[in-house]
Amino acid sequence: MKDKSKLSLIIYTFLFVITSSQPACTQGLNRFGDGKLRIISTIAAYTSSIKNDPDKKLVLLKDFVSPLFTNYEYSTANNFTHQVLYTNPDAYARVPVALALKKVQEDLATKGLGLKFFDAYRPYSVTKKMWKAVPDERYAANPAKGSGHNRGIAVDVTLVKIPSGQELAMPTVFDDFSEKAHQNYKNLPGDVIKNRELLKTTMEKFGFQALSTEWWHYSLANTATTYDVLDLSFNQLKKLDRQ
Repeated sequence: MKDKSKLSLIIYTFLFVITSSQPACTQGLNRFGDGKLRIISTIAAYTSSIKNDPDKKLVLLKDFVSPLFTNYEYSTANNFTHQVLYTNPDAYARVPVALALKKVQEDLATKGLGLKFFDAYRPYSVTKKMWKAVPDERYAANPAKGSGHNRGIAVDVTLVKIPSGQELAMPTVFDDFSEKAHQNYKNLPGDVIKNRELLKTTMEKFGFQALSTEWWHYSLANTATTYDVLDLSFNQLKKLDRQ
């Protein structure tokens, strides 16, 4: 019995050391997939992660893109999950993304056009809810990998007229999970194809990559492994902005 108790104590001690030795910047490990996805979920960990690289900071897009048009459907129940996915939203992105979007907006402005944002940075917890509703990697990010939105490198956008904010005709409404929303879908009116192509070519001109299954989704190319997945609420980010 003494040997058995001693063995139990050794096992317990070993498990305690392992679980308590998690790095400070790793606030949780993803339970999906291989469980190795690092997720930052506290302001302290986020501040530490950007300390030596200012480009990793999440910045407000309204400080770079003007005028900034938005329609946050995920802050209402009027989205594909039929639930409010986040509250008190604002458009955030990493510094290089914001600078690239500034160039996109300036280029479009020469044509009397601008960007309208449906979403930019998105907390990781929201991605898990989306995957539960639509577990299909063509239209929702797999939590095992995290998304470009969670990393602050992706945006969901359309084109609008300036200054009215009137949306240009596109193949579908936002978050239409059908073949019609694909970038290569051709059975559309000529002006719709032209508008979709203008958005695509302008975004690509300044370093963004289109998602083939969603005409509205773009991420800054070659940055997916540069930035950690974040699970910070908009209230947390805004509190940090006020400091």
